[in-house]
Amino acid sequence: MKRSRSQPPGLAGPGALLRLLAPIRTHLAVCAVLSCLSAAAGIVPYIAVAEMARLMLDDPAGSRTAIWTWVGVGAAGAGVWLVLFVQSSRVGHYADAAILHDLRVRIVTHLGRLPLGWFRAAGSGKVKRAMTGDLEEMHEVIAHALGQLVGATTVMVVATGYLLFVDVRMALVVLGVLLLTGIFFRVSMRSMTAHMDRLVTADARISAASVEYADGIQVVKTFGTGGRVLRRFDDAVDEHTRAFAAWVAEVRHSSAASRLFGSEMTVLAAVTAAGLALVDRGLLGVADLVAFLVVAIGLPNSILPAVTAAQGVRKGRMGAANIERLLARAPLPEPANPRTPGGHGVEFDRVSFSYDGVTNAVEEISAVCPPGRVTAIVGPSGAGKTTLASLLPRFYDVSAGSLRIGGVDVRSIPSAQLLASMSLVFQDVALLRDSVAENIRIGRPGAGDAEVREAAEAAHVHDVIEALPDGYGTLLDASGGGLSGGERQRLTIARAILSGAPIVVLDEATAALDADSESAVQEALANLTVDKTVIVIAHRLHTIAAADQILVLENGRLAEQGRHDELLVRDGLYARMWAAQEGVLA
Repeated sequence: MKRSRSQPPGLAGPGALLRLLAPIRTHLAVCAVLSCLSAAAGIVPYIAVAEMARLMLDDPAGSRTAIWTWVGVGAAGAGVWLVLFVQSSRVGHYADAAILHDLRVRIVTHLGRLPLGWFRAAGSGKVKRAMTGDLEEMHEVIAHALGQLVGATTVMVVATGYLLFVDVRMALVVLGVLLLTGIFFRVSMRSMTAHMDRLVTADARISAASVEYADGIQVVKTFGTGGRVLRRFDDAVDEHTRAFAAWVAEVRHSSAASRLFGSEMTVLAAVTAAGLALVDRGLLGVADLVAFLVVAIGLPNSILPAVTAAQGVRKGRMGAANIERLLARAPLPEPANPRTPGGHGVEFDRVSFSYDGVTNAVEEISAVCPPGRVTAIVGPSGAGKTTLASLLPRFYDVSAGSLRIGGVDVRSIPSAQLLASMSLVFQDVALLRDSVAENIRIGRPGAGDAEVREAAEAAHVHDVIEALPDGYGTLLDASGGGLSGGERQRLTIARAILSGAPIVVLDEATAALDADSESAVQEALANLTVDKTVIVIAHRLHTIAAADQILVLENGRLAEQGRHDELLVRDGLYARMWAAQEGVLA
C-alpha cells in the first residue's frame, strides 16, 4: 500500500501552535492579562523609589507626606504583583496540564489507528519525540514563555512611558541603546532555524548510537565490536560539535554586541554620560537623572526573559508542527458501511501487497482457509509469509485483490470487531510492565481471576507462574523478567486462549525455542486451536506436517498448495525444504 508522504499545507507554520492550543485559548487570554497586570504592578515599586528620590532632592522638608504616599504605593504594587503573579502562574500551569493531557490522549489514540507500516518506517524516534520533546516545548510556551513574554513587554512599555514622562531626551537615549540591542540580537538569530534543525538531527544520531550500544552490549562484549558502534557515536558527536561551532562562528560578533548593549553597565554608562551632559547645561535636573538611574538601569533585566520567551515560542511552534504532522497522518480507514462476517472462514482472493508501491511483497495469492481447519504458510526467508499474515488483522491494507472473513472484505469490518475476532501469537513476545495476571488479562480485560487461571493452565504455564515470587501478582518488565523464552511464549498463548477468538494466527511461534520449550508450547497451542480457523506461519516443517493444507510461498507468489504427503509426492519446493531440514535433523 503506497501512501503519500506529503502533508497538508500549513502544518509547519505558526498556525499549528494556535490550532493545538485552541481549546485553552480562554485560559491563555486570562493568563496573559494577569501577567500583564502583574508586570505593571511589579514596576510600580521602582517608580515609587524614583519619585521619592525626586521629592527628597527637590524639597526634602516639605515632601514627607508625599514620600510616605509613594511608600504606600510601592508596597501596594509589590503586594499586587505577588498576588497576580501567583494567579497567572496557576492559570498557566492548569491550562498546560489540561491541554497536554488532551494531546497525549489524542496522540496515543491516533497511534493506535495508524498502520503498522508507519511504525516500522518511522521507528520509535518520532513517537518518543512527539510524546516527550515536542510536548515539553509546548509546556514551556504555555506555562512559562507566554507569561514571561507578556510580562517583559509590559515592563518595557510601562517603564518607557514613565521615562518619557520624566524626560523625553533621556528616554530616547535609553531607547537607542535598547534598539541597538534588538538589532544585533535579530542579526544573531537570523539563521537559528537552520542551525537548530542541524543540531536536532545530530542529537537524534547521538541518541540512536547510544541506544544501539546499550541494546547490543551483549554482542559488543562477545565479539569486540564496540569500536564500530563507538565510531558511529563519535561521528554523531563530531557532527553535533561542528554544527554548534558553525552557529557560534556565525553569530559570535552579533551575539556579543547584543549582550554588550543589553547589559546594565552599558545602559548605566549611557544614562550617566548623557545625563551629566544635560545637567551641566542646565537642561536636566539631578532629581530627574536619579529617576533614570533607578528605573532605566533595570530595563535590560527585562530583555533576557523576553529573549528566552521568544526562543521558547519558536521551539513551541516547531514542536506543535511536529505533533500536528503526526496527528495528520492518515489512519487505516474505517468502513463507511460496516458489515458483520457471516462466519470465520478466511479467503485470500488474488491478494497483492507492496510496501513501497513499486515491488510486490506478495502477488496474486488465492487460497481458502476453512473454519475448524489448520492452514500452514511456509517458504524460504523473504517469501512473504509474515506479510501475508499481517494483512489479515489489517496491519496493512492489500494493494490489490480482496481478503475476506466470513465472506466480508476485512476493510468492511470495523477495526475493533476485526481484531476481537482473532488471536495473534508472534515469535517476538510482547509483554507489558504489569503483573502476570494483567498480561494474560489483555486477551479479555473483563475476565476474572479464575478465568485467567484456567487460561494459564490450558497454556501449560500455571505451574511456572505459581513458582514466581508473587505468583500471578508478580510484576514483569518488557523482557519478561526471569521467564524463559518458552515461558513468555506460553504466557502470550494463555492471553490468546483467554480471548476465545475464533481465528488464530501463529507467526513462527516456536521458531526460536529449544526442543523442551517447543514441546510445551506445542501442547499449549493444541488447546488454543481447537475448533478455530488456524493460520500458522512455520519455519520448522515438522511442526505443521499434520496441517489440513499447506501454502508454499516463493518470491511472494503461491508456488504450491496441498497436504504434507501430497506436496512430498510432487517433489517441488516443499519437498526440497523438507529434505533439507530432515537431513539437518538426522
